[in-house]
Amino acid sequence: RRLNQVMSPHISVCGKIMELLGQNKIDHHQRQVAILSQDSFYRVLTPDQKAKALKGQFNFDHPDAFDNELIVKTLWDILEGKTVQIPVYDFVTHSRKEEVVMVYPADVVLFEGILMFYSQEIRDLFQMKLFVDTDADTRLSRRVLRDIGERGRDLEQVLTQYITFVKPAFEEFCLPTKKCADVIIPRGADNLVAINLIVQHIQDILNGGLTKRLNSSLNGYGTSRKRQVSESSSRPH
Repeated sequence: RRLNQVMSPHISVCGKIMELLGQNKIDHHQRQVAILSQDSFYRVLTPDQKAKALKGQFNFDHPDAFDNELIVKTLWDILEGKTVQIPVYDFVTHSRKEEVVMVYPADVVLFEGILMFYSQEIRDLFQMKLFVDTDADTRLSRRVLRDIGERGRDLEQVLTQYITFVKPAFEEFCLPTKKCADVIIPRGADNLVAINLIVQHIQDILNGGLTKRLNSSLNGYGTSRKRQVSESSSRPH
């Protein structure tokens, strides 16, 4: 099975892939392609960390901000064909909600996130790794619009957090993982040529056309395993 990972706020590469595959119109129980986001797996913060987060002083772009143990467990459960429970993170209160999202077994799983390639343990679980390369000005403008419009933050806080945490973390943790990617997609969801190639590849998998070739090259995963494609992004979170 494959995991694809892409970014938000406006339509992401994974979102575009799901749209072109027509999977958005299919009931969750019947989907052949599922989508997950690293954003769902932020750690539960201590009271002191939450206080810093509310002031814009907590670094959510550091690898340690994510619950990597839960990510690994979730990925292995997906590989074994299990239904998994995905946490729902509240970016206004900086905490996990009590509700969860159920993800049912699928043939291909897309997993989006900016630091999915940072941990080798996680990185090695993917059969295909995509890196979405986006211009720095575009990344900043998207972040400003998202954080002000969706998360109730003011411009000064967004810019301060960007300069203090986001940009340095991107350069230290995200950008170096670009070399781990199998495919690099410039211009993100606007690059329809690249996205259509990925969509065609997934369609071939779903149609069984590449089954024999893939099974011989997917690091020993058998036909009962899910196809995994991971996608990282140059977009600061």
